[in-house]
Amino acid sequence: MPQQLGAPGVYIEEVPSGRRTIRSVATSIGAFVDFFREGPMNTPVRIFGTGDFERVFGGYDSRSEASFAIPQFFLNGGTEAWVIRVAAGSPDEAEDVIQDEATVNVLTVRAANPGLWGDSLRVDIDHDVVDGDAADLRFNLRVSRHAGTDGNAPVLLSESFLDLSLDEDSPRFVETIVNDGSLLVQVDADDNVDGSTRPAANGTTGAALDLDETAFNTLGGGQTLDLSVDGVTATATLTWDAGAVLTLGQLRGRVEAAIRAADPGNPTYAAARVTLANSRLRLLTGRSGAAYDPDHTMTVTGGTAEGTLGLAAATAFAAAQQYQLTGGVSGDPPEAAELIGSSALEPPTGMFALDNVDLFNTLMIPRAAELSDTDRNAVYSNAIAYCEDRRAMVIVDLPPQTNTLADMTDLMADLEQAGFRSENAAIYYPRVRIPDPTNDFRLRTVGASGTLGGVWARTDTARGVWKAPAGIETGLQGVSELAAQVNDGQNGVLNPLGINVLRTFPVYGTIAWGARTLVGADALASEWAYVPVRRTALMLEESLFRGTQWVVFEPNDEPTWATIRMNIGAFMNGLFQQGAFQGASPKDAYYVKCDSETTTQNHIDQGIVNIEVGFAPLKPAEFVVIRFRQIVGQVEV
Repeated sequence: MPQQLGAPGVYIEEVPSGRRTIRSVATSIGAFVDFFREGPMNTPVRIFGTGDFERVFGGYDSRSEASFAIPQFFLNGGTEAWVIRVAAGSPDEAEDVIQDEATVNVLTVRAANPGLWGDSLRVDIDHDVVDGDAADLRFNLRVSRHAGTDGNAPVLLSESFLDLSLDEDSPRFVETIVNDGSLLVQVDADDNVDGSTRPAANGTTGAALDLDETAFNTLGGGQTLDLSVDGVTATATLTWDAGAVLTLGQLRGRVEAAIRAADPGNPTYAAARVTLANSRLRLLTGRSGAAYDPDHTMTVTGGTAEGTLGLAAATAFAAAQQYQLTGGVSGDPPEAAELIGSSALEPPTGMFALDNVDLFNTLMIPRAAELSDTDRNAVYSNAIAYCEDRRAMVIVDLPPQTNTLADMTDLMADLEQAGFRSENAAIYYPRVRIPDPTNDFRLRTVGASGTLGGVWARTDTARGVWKAPAGIETGLQGVSELAAQVNDGQNGVLNPLGINVLRTFPVYGTIAWGARTLVGADALASEWAYVPVRRTALMLEESLFRGTQWVVFEPNDEPTWATIRMNIGAFMNGLFQQGAFQGASPKDAYYVKCDSETTTQNHIDQGIVNIEVGFAPLKPAEFVVIRFRQIVGQVEV
């Protein structure tokens, strides 16, 4: 009893109904493995559209087949995908080492992931912090990503991290704050740094100033600064009346105005900036033209005011206008070893990085089609075996040279020898031609996996996973033309081999005209010949696997068995109501059995409960036969 009965009265008990809802898992989550110009290496990243792909992985790249397949996937109806970046060679992150004012290395800033893209990153350091006196040694770090490695390129994204410290015991320790919060960079404080220093601010930073002691209010016109940037010199004349400058803030504005007026036609000076932080003036050259180069610094020499302003070469520290990350290497398009990867490494690499993904349904590796026959077969053989373990499907891409019926039949013979005949794989002929944004939108021939992965997803959404992703509703979006045209006769040769054909019809356009798995060859007579039947079974298996976890450690007897039958029966009946199975009634469409016949006493003693689920799958109407008969009029006698 839930409570002890004592005093006479009414007691309320809440009794569990035993109903545990089983939900259908997603059926159209894509997965792509390939080379990309940027993004995390060997790490699955979940994306929900082409915008996400461009933001994380850099978008289209002529070296990357998947960079064309992924937009096709979303254009044709895909809504969710996992993307894994791999590369051959030695991809590396761009980086820069930042020193303090004693020219000691204190901080390494590197791009968040490998690639030439990291050379477009610039870092600004300043000391304009709250309570940032000399003893505090805090600093601000700002990162900007430009549209190219040229500093004049527009800024695409920027990040700011304020009030940082090199003291690892500080709650504002730079590694903690930046590495947890930045999408662009990661930082490493030097092992010898203990918080007693900080990175030097970029630009030219003067010595500490004290308005009262230096008595700026007695200075007037005629004070000058001699300036130099890469051999270009100018003289800034400080013009104010005695007593007009009473604060360091006023001094900052006067110095900036004087430097900008020193050479109005030169952006080095005309766009210069002077800031004030912790009683120090900080001078930055202009931000257009060659002056934007991070190697440029402005020095201040001669003149009658340099020492007074703390900008003299003896007291000022001159650093780059910005710290620029360099040395980024994107690597090369992957070979078979990188695409396959390893599950033994931690974290897993290549396609096995999907071990860290809860669920995916369709695996696409467009790069594999570009490899040699041996390497291509190795990649797809591993991919098929992996998908069989993960209850997923593989869409196999054709090699570029597969353009004729003879090429296709030769390829299938090769695939058969490599053991490709799997119910968890499908192949489409021919390749498709789409506009290439990297080549002035000229047509590019690519594998069809991304396009058909999107079609599968679109069909799932509109009709359900049990509907064949083929027919007049499957127009291929974004496809300008096919690499080869197939007629009825050729279609009749390829279809019995388990090859799905893409065709162009009047009115309907380019559509998928086949829905067989790679065991769909007529000679195999497989029960998994059709893509929708196999994908429906995979959905049921995964849904019931997840939906029956509660059974583990429950009493292995009739009450538990009855609950199992009720919950699975409710799930199957829901699918029947949606039209997922054959049959006019539930008893014709499916059955669920879990009782003493499926689970004997010996099984009970071993801790085993057996559940048997059967279903009558819907199969597509591939061949529509229409019989005509002429009605002959009766002869009257």
